[in-house]
Amino acid sequence: MMSNTKENIILIGMPTSGKSTVGVILAKMLGMDFVDTDIVLQRREGRKLRDLIAAKGIDAFLAAEEQAVLSLQAKHAVIATGGSVVYSEAAMAHLSEGAVVVYLKIELEELRRRLTDIRGRGVVLHDGETLEEMFANRTALYERYSDITITETGTIEDTVRAVIEAVEGTEL
Repeated sequence: MMSNTKENIILIGMPTSGKSTVGVILAKMLGMDFVDTDIVLQRREGRKLRDLIAAKGIDAFLAAEEQAVLSLQAKHAVIATGGSVVYSEAAMAHLSEGAVVVYLKIELEELRRRLTDIRGRGVVLHDGETLEEMFANRTALYERYSDITITETGTIEDTVRAVIEAVEGTEL
């Protein structure tokens, strides 16, 4: 089914785009390990994302996120990233080495519909930044770093199937 020219599948995208949910199912279907960088970060810091942002601020959060990602040595894994990981060039360079990067794309209206508690969820939103500005800024970065873009329009299963089909065409 898959050769091993690329070891990992990296999922990037907006908060609520389904990176963790799709990632777990994808890993099961492909017989790969699963890593969620938000959980790695929470474990390293000993607190929830929202508490880390509240206690240390956004810049310290982003630095901690970068260090958590740089600590990863995953092989043959699906890696779901935090939505803000694309703010770190170093983290993205580390993740994309020997991997295929898949952008799970949702539209702004869908992000608004799904993201009902932005602070409680631990989403990085800079002071004075609107959701629309965050969406525009991150979209440009997701597009820059991705090898494949999957526009989510159906069910989770539809997204998983689309990722598998797209990834199989990239000599994973």
